[in-house]
Amino acid sequence: MLVLGVGGLVGEAWMTGFLAGMEERTGFDLRGADAYVGTSAGSIVAATLVAGVSPRRPDPLEALRTDETPRRRLDAAFRRARRASFEASYPLANLAINVTAPAVAVARAAFLASLPPGSRSMEELRHYVSELGCEFDGRLRIVAVDQATGRRVVFGAPGAPSASVVDAVPASCAVPSIYAPVSIGGRRYVDGGVWSPSNLDAADIGAGDRVICLLPTGVMSRSRRTVVRGLATALHSRTAVEVAGARRRGATVHVVTPDARAARVMGPNPLDPTRRPLALREGFRQAIGSHERSEHA
Repeated sequence: MLVLGVGGLVGEAWMTGFLAGMEERTGFDLRGADAYVGTSAGSIVAATLVAGVSPRRPDPLEALRTDETPRRRLDAAFRRARRASFEASYPLANLAINVTAPAVAVARAAFLASLPPGSRSMEELRHYVSELGCEFDGRLRIVAVDQATGRRVVFGAPGAPSASVVDAVPASCAVPSIYAPVSIGGRRYVDGGVWSPSNLDAADIGAGDRVICLLPTGVMSRSRRTVVRGLATALHSRTAVEVAGARRRGATVHVVTPDARAARVMGPNPLDPTRRPLALREGFRQAIGSHERSEHA
């Protein structure tokens, strides 16, 4: 089972590179995983795998493709985010710490309502997912947050609101105050990272399951800014609670974050698309055998 967390444009590239390195090292085809949970950037990676597309390799190992249209669409979406600062969403991390407290959803909804409206469009991302042809197949779960209620919604899970993957992925990626919320069935949804950086507890986990959780936000723990490191600690604590719950159910869980070298290359702004090729390379390097690989929780 793969749980793919938040991380912006740069985190998407690092996760993709890491998964490509895993395939290279183990020979396992990750398109055949039993289940996927994707949040924000992780939803893009998860949908790509479910669509039957292998994780892309960094040059010169990247194989030639006969159709690059979906990738061009995604690159266009990323270029539009170049001037956005992910730090604008750091205060949202505080809302993801005690998500089980009854009053937190109300506070989250109030906070989301107080933010300036995002204006950036998700159309290029929507086109990318559409061209993938991905559908909910029983394995895929994509996490977003209902803007009005502050509650988590796990698209693709039993009992969840009806949605297409084409709508669910942009909803999961709609960082408040940067991107416009995504409307599905008359409700407006924003980034699933507002609830949790990993949403590992959204997976249907049982005894004997093996879970690999990729969490690019681990790069925040290496920031020079004290406030960012503090938020990283809080987010780690939230993930640790989810990991503990999965282990109590008998699952084996490995949480992987960028190592020191990858963190330096990825830089402080996860929405900077110029860092993506380097993040892809570093994720690949980390997976195929770096001794600096970070596994925690």
